[in-house]
Order: sequence, then C-alpha cells, then structure tokens
Amino acid sequence: MIIWVSMSPSSSKIRLRFAPSPTGYLHVGGARTALYNYLLARQKKGIFILRIEDTDLERSTPESIQAILDGMTWLGLEWDEGPFFQTKRFELYHQHIQKLVDEKKAYPCFCTAEVLDQKRKLAQTEKRKPMYDRTCWRLSEAEVQKRLSTDPHCIRFKSADEGETVIHDIIKGNVVVSNKELDDLIIQRSDKSPTYNFTVVVDDVTMGITHVIRGDDHLNNTPRQIQLYEALGFPLPLFAHVPMILGADKQRLSKRHGATSVMAYRDSGYLPDALLNYLVRLGWSYKDQEIFTRPDMIEKFSLESVSGSAGIFNAEKLLWLNGVYIREADPATLAKLTLPFLQNKGITEVDLNLLTEAIKISQEKVKTLVEMAEMVDFFFKENPADEKLIEKFFTAETKPILAMVVKDLEAIENWNQESIAKVFTDLIQKTGLGLGKIAQPVRVALTGRTISPGVYEILRLLEKQESLNRVRKYL
Repeated sequence: MIIWVSMSPSSSKIRLRFAPSPTGYLHVGGARTALYNYLLARQKKGIFILRIEDTDLERSTPESIQAILDGMTWLGLEWDEGPFFQTKRFELYHQHIQKLVDEKKAYPCFCTAEVLDQKRKLAQTEKRKPMYDRTCWRLSEAEVQKRLSTDPHCIRFKSADEGETVIHDIIKGNVVVSNKELDDLIIQRSDKSPTYNFTVVVDDVTMGITHVIRGDDHLNNTPRQIQLYEALGFPLPLFAHVPMILGADKQRLSKRHGATSVMAYRDSGYLPDALLNYLVRLGWSYKDQEIFTRPDMIEKFSLESVSGSAGIFNAEKLLWLNGVYIREADPATLAKLTLPFLQNKGITEVDLNLLTEAIKISQEKVKTLVEMAEMVDFFFKENPADEKLIEKFFTAETKPILAMVVKDLEAIENWNQESIAKVFTDLIQKTGLGLGKIAQPVRVALTGRTISPGVYEILRLLEKQESLNRVRKYL
C-alpha cells in the first residue's frame, strides 16, 4: 500500500495553525514557525489559529501558557481563532479512538511495562529494531472483552504492514518511509489520555487545517499521522517542514548560544518588528532584500522560497538589524517603548516630550532600547561623574576653561542651539584649543559620562538653568 499526500486542500479558504506545547517560554524557533504560518494566512486572506498542545500534564504549566501568549502578543502575531487547549478536547479524541477500535483499526494492548521491556531487550539481542510484536492484536475477542474491565491497557493503532508512506513536502520534496519501519503507535495511554500524534491529527482535521507548517523535528511523526488520516477517512493537509535554527557551531540552538526566548529579546531592548525581520530571513529570502516591513513580508513570503537547509542564528546580525530599526523608528513611539527601561533604572517621573526630543538626538548612537535608556537617563536624573572622570576632566588646567564656558553661557539671552554653538566656536578661536578640550569637560559635567548625544543638543534640551547648575558643581 502506498499512501500519498493529497495536494488539494479541502477548503478554498486556507487555515493554518501554530500549536506550541506550554512546557517553557516561546522559543525563537517556535516564533519563526508561527511567523511563517501567520504570513501565509494573511497573504492568502486565510485564518490563523493558535492551539495550545497541553496534553503533557506533568510539564505543561499556566506560566508557560502565559509566556506563549505574551510572546505572540508582543510580536504582533494576532491569531484569528483560539487559543484552543487540547486538555479541553478529550471527549472528542475518545470518540475518534473508539471509532478506530470499532473498525478494527486499533486495539487494546494489555502488555505491561515489564513485558515491553523484555521484548525490547530480546529485539536488541537478536539485532532487530525494537517494535511491538502485536501480541495483543492476536488475542481473541472473548479474551479482550474479559480483560478490558480488569486489566490496565493502552490503545494501539494498527499501522500498515506493507508498502510505503510518501510525504509530499512543499519544502523537502518527496520523503519516502517504508511502512515496515513504523510501529503500532500508542494512541491512548493506560490512564485514558490521548497521545500527541493522535490529538494532532484530530485537531487539524476538526479545525479544518489546510496547511501544516512546522519544524522538521516533526517530520518523523508525519508518516504515522498520514496513516491516521487515512484510517479515519480524513483528507490530508499540505505539509511543509521548516529546517531547524542552529547556533554558530551548527548545533541545535540553545541557551549556550545566548538568549533563545522571545521575551528575553523584548527585555533586552529589541523591537518586535526587528526580531520578526530577522527570523523571516532565517531560511527564507527574496532577491537581495534585507529589510522587510510587515506588509513586505506578507506580500513576498512563499513556502517555495524557504530553504531546505538549517538557518544559522547570528546574534550580531540581529543586533545590527535592531539598530537599523531604532534609527528609522518614530521617536514618539520609541519614547513609549523606552519608558519601562527607564523605570528599571529607578526613573519614574519622565516628561514624554523631553524624552522624545532626547531620543531624536540619540537614535544614531544606540542599537537597543536598553542602550537608549542608558543614553538618555541623565535628562531625568543627575549622573555625578565618578572619581576617575573628575581627576581626568576637572583639573587645574581645565577648570578655568570651564569657568569661561559657564560665563559665556550665562550671557546667552536667547537659549537655542545656534547661540550655544557660537559660545564654543568663539572660545575655540579665543583659546586656540580644539573643541574636544572645551566640550568634553562640559559633557562629563552634564551627563556623568564621556559618551552621549551632542553637547549643544544636550544643553538646549536641559535648558539654561539646569545646564548651568550641573556644570557649576565641577568648578
């Protein structure tokens, strides 16, 4: 028997889903999978569904569920239906399991863990692939009925004995699996809970999923799921298995490579659209284009252009891209996004207008919102210079120059950038010193650091009295 994947979706309106397991945070790999589903749904005017696969009761937690929802919301990947929870759908799964049992396509298995372990060891001794030998399939109907009410048992799906299962994958092409390699899959555990491969099939069919886009770590599950579709009489969706994301060492991306949680990037000051732009390019390309707005991605994305090779995560490239997005962002929008990072520094009273202006003069110098908060915090609280800076910039040689700056700034009647700049250019001519010798002590007095936006701009935004008060303290 050869089972082919149908290439004709059952609905004219495509329906896609993202179905994470709530056993931890939203991983960047999961976020890329969600993004690919989201983009295709939006491009084709379809439906994007969020389903939480929470049947692993020991590992699934409410905190992980919330982390997934928070990550999706922060990225702006709005779902049209859901979130649906598998733990709320057990009755539906049991109905389909019973259907297979009634049709002799599944059967109760009474073999204990100890018996199964013995079978595995025997297979290993005989150098056979450990597979269930269908002991319980051969039980008589009378024996089965006798034991059902007294003996613990699982339910196994009777897989195809001969032939091949062929997956036509949009990304990988045809993947052929010999049915002899497929064991009789457990579809219901002895505690009556359904297993992953079965619930996925029932969910995808009852939710009308037309395209299954997921990581290629699920590719091994697909032949089993195809056989379940066929046994239940369900039409097959289109499959697309996306290659994994690897670290620079070509190993599966993990914490040793840096942050892998979507929310960790939020907390590190990355912009959601910058992260999405980076993730969409990890395995997909469109000509030589690097920067994609969300409408760009929706218009140009295609599964056919997704690479069959793993994407290599490059943290430096992501940081560069985030800097591009910050430089091009609306300052007022950045101001609102920067507020939480200022609050993390203990700055609770912030003039949004001043912050917006401060961001305008800082955008070219930073790559994250954390750096932005660090760059502009002195506008809202004084940052006294440390002892090393004081020793370096406020010496017997520099203090007279600083006094001249203060005197000339005090004389300004119309406090604007042009008049401020004239004070410094006049002092350069008068003293013969370079701008750095004059401006850098002023910068340190105003900000408490040596790197900041331009001194003229800082003086303008701090206004006259606050500027003079800060500089006088170092005379």
